[in-house]
Amino acid sequence: MTGRVGFSPAAMYLAFDTSSPLGSVAVGKGVDVLARVLIEHRAEHAARLVPAIDEALEEAGVDRTELAGVIVGEGPGSFTGVRVAAATAKGLTRALSVPLWAISSLAAAALASDSAPIRYALFDARSDRVYGACYGVGSADIQTLVAPHAGNLRDVLDGDVPGGVVFVGDAADRHRTVIEGAGYSVADRKAAASLADGLLRYLGLRPDCPAIEDVEAWEPAYLRPSSAEPLWKG
Repeated sequence: MTGRVGFSPAAMYLAFDTSSPLGSVAVGKGVDVLARVLIEHRAEHAARLVPAIDEALEEAGVDRTELAGVIVGEGPGSFTGVRVAAATAKGLTRALSVPLWAISSLAAAALASDSAPIRYALFDARSDRVYGACYGVGSADIQTLVAPHAGNLRDVLDGDVPGGVVFVGDAADRHRTVIEGAGYSVADRKAAASLADGLLRYLGLRPDCPAIEDVEAWEPAYLRPSSAEPLWKG
């Protein structure tokens, strides 16, 4: 499949993300979620992803052959989780001959939260280290205000944080006290839907976003070579 394939609001799609501790799978007709399955423990991502996909398809009453495409969270996040999602996405799209879209998991987190128009997504990277990106979210588009990056939480809070921002994501919740102490808002932990929902919403806002041209050659956005190598340099 080529990158020229467009996202259709009337077609069936499978979306999933296992970059963060809470993995998620969603089946949608366009952006309308028909079924959702959550994988609540990071250690279960590898074993549970394919069964969760089957559960979501069954709940939605959709056969794999009805899917018009697959949308995967490309990271950053857990190296193992991102790798599992990428391998599963490649296998499905190859078997079904459908296009694959790879969307930033941070953008998905921003869109999974119904909070302020400016959302800074933070994923936990152990200790006070985070993956982050900031987005402006409107009714018709999403704009990247701060590109995906890796760093310390203090680097984020002392950096160029847009006014009116609300922090979202698992690291924002973990470091809520520090972030709020710095004068910023953190989204209610119950306000976020699954990242898989956010992936569908992203293509709803960006229906012309190209699918991956060469699925076999594609690699997700780890932001680091592997978990065995140092996360931070310098």
